[in-house]
Amino acid sequence: MPLQGVSQICFGFSYFIALAMELLQQFWPRMGTKWIGSLFGVLGLLMHTLFLLFRQPSPADPDGSLVLLAWPLAAVYVYANFHSPHRAWAIFVLPVVLVLVTLSLALVLTETPITVVDPHVSPWPTGERLWGLLHGSLFMLGAAAMSIGFLASLMYLVQAYRLRNKMNPLGGLRLLSLERLESLNRRAVNWAFPLLTAGLMLGAILMRQHAANPDDWAALKIVSTTGLWLVSILLMCLCYGTHVAGRRLAWLTVAAFGLMLLTLIAAHPPFVSGDPR
Repeated sequence: MPLQGVSQICFGFSYFIALAMELLQQFWPRMGTKWIGSLFGVLGLLMHTLFLLFRQPSPADPDGSLVLLAWPLAAVYVYANFHSPHRAWAIFVLPVVLVLVTLSLALVLTETPITVVDPHVSPWPTGERLWGLLHGSLFMLGAAAMSIGFLASLMYLVQAYRLRNKMNPLGGLRLLSLERLESLNRRAVNWAFPLLTAGLMLGAILMRQHAANPDDWAALKIVSTTGLWLVSILLMCLCYGTHVAGRRLAWLTVAAFGLMLLTLIAAHPPFVSGDPR
């Protein structure tokens, strides 16, 4: 499929134009610039949604998991952009969306040709495919919650830096207060931990049933997922600990997001993917 990356280029380019307009709005505030950026953001989300509906990328594939994760973040941007148009959501959300889409595109263009699926295989997941899909869905929902916590942490660190250096919080980037950003981060972690735990436990059960080689347990995907879960436990402890600085929680959430990206990019063991190909 020589043109399989064209769709990602289309909605990725729309997100890029939206980000460019939002950056221009920061230096040259004009109503027209804001609306053009919003229009391209909505257009990108629409094409992104159609891509997911028609291509149905698998969360077991690295490129599929990245483009799936980019969708809820793009949806958060579009919603926040209309709900709170004066907040600088796009400056933080759209770069992350573009990084995810670009990594997905790079993996698509460098991967081996896709094996044709048997047309007699039912399109509805059953049995092991259903459990594999549930495992991937739980992990992706946890990854989306962790990504929202990451964005809140970035905003928190930027806002804390501005206040520490006595910069005008009402000028330039307009962000939420430190208290609201810290609360948003904690709520995101509270959602991410149980979802990641459920996905990890289900994946471990599937792997125990089908892994024939003991070395499979040392695969990068398995090791990084386990590390991400341990970091999530630490985040939960900090969330409910007393006198825990929000800045420390923010930095740990940023580190957890980086580990999560490594987990998504790593190749998925076939015996827990639920993929019939």
